[in-house]
Amino acid sequence: MNTDIEPPNDPASLRRALADALAANGSLTDPAWRAAVESVPRHRFLGTAVFRQSGTLWEPIHRNRTGEDAWLQLAYSDETLVTQVDGLEAADASGPLPGRPTSSSTLPSLILRMAQLSGVAENDRVLWVGTGTGYSTALVSHVVGAENVTSIEYDPELAQLAAERLHRAGYRPHLVTGDGLHGHKDNAPYDALVATCAVRTIPVSWMRQVRDGGTLTTTLSGWMLASGLIRLTLDEDGGATGRFTGDRISFMLARPHERPPRPTFFRREGDRRRSRVDPGLLGDWTAQFVAQLAAPSAELMAMSDGMILVDTATGSQAWTEPSGDAWEVHQHGPLNLWDQVENALLRWQESGAPDQSAFGMTVAPDLTQTVWINSPDGPSWRLPA
Repeated sequence: MNTDIEPPNDPASLRRALADALAANGSLTDPAWRAAVESVPRHRFLGTAVFRQSGTLWEPIHRNRTGEDAWLQLAYSDETLVTQVDGLEAADASGPLPGRPTSSSTLPSLILRMAQLSGVAENDRVLWVGTGTGYSTALVSHVVGAENVTSIEYDPELAQLAAERLHRAGYRPHLVTGDGLHGHKDNAPYDALVATCAVRTIPVSWMRQVRDGGTLTTTLSGWMLASGLIRLTLDEDGGATGRFTGDRISFMLARPHERPPRPTFFRREGDRRRSRVDPGLLGDWTAQFVAQLAAPSAELMAMSDGMILVDTATGSQAWTEPSGDAWEVHQHGPLNLWDQVENALLRWQESGAPDQSAFGMTVAPDLTQTVWINSPDGPSWRLPA
């Protein structure tokens, strides 16, 4: 099917309206990026269908059943449009299905947030990790020049579709199919690297391919799916430092950093004691991020009457339950998971329980990576190697 036929109404006016809305809410502050939003036809990068969440399922929305007006309104909304669930394209889905998104067209305001945070400008050399539909790559190509953009996509089929759509829209950046965690050394050094996937730790290749003084903008996440947006600036010694922004955003984990199969959980009594923190604290965005730093190979599950931690590496587990006016914790296995999380949360509270904007990160020249509160001398946690 030819997906490049222009609809009967005016997508250009919808792009201008989107730019106006993004400027009004503070997402669009740079005239160069406004020009990109007004010029890049997002509807050309969506194919013929997208998914929308309906309860616990993903419902396919097909262009030919929706009508052009509704389809264009959807395309130019500030909304993430999921295009693939567990590897299945929305166009190939006959009805709602369960699963996890594996590709999407990220909401424009988030693309702009990351791009503007990175500081990229005209003629900068940019490595964009996560081509996806190609829309974000088109935006950055419009600003810095397509010849200065290298964009990497892990999924070969998605990479081919993105290439076709970018070329039809008039953009010819350098496109690479492969593992974005390896970067692309052939076009290095880069002035900036921006990743539209989350990582558990900063890949060595990214550090080696960005120039001294360049920036690396990504979301740091993990197996509890707690995220933090950060821009690191590289130094001449081979390290980097930066602060988290405090934005409440999340991206899909890079596929090589995805969670392994979770060990089966069933309640084991193990060691039992009174908890020093209320498990409900883990419903807080920053508290969950702290817990993830303390137990990086654990997953977190909420129950109606407490929390469960299961370590994917060792099978260790911890679970809480109410006990009178307090909470009791049970721990089993080689790791005392609740001890790790509890101690980290208490250190965070002793520091004033600040939000993520008080957190920073240092990558040492030997590539040891540490997240800290307030300053490198404050409470800190080393990321997994």
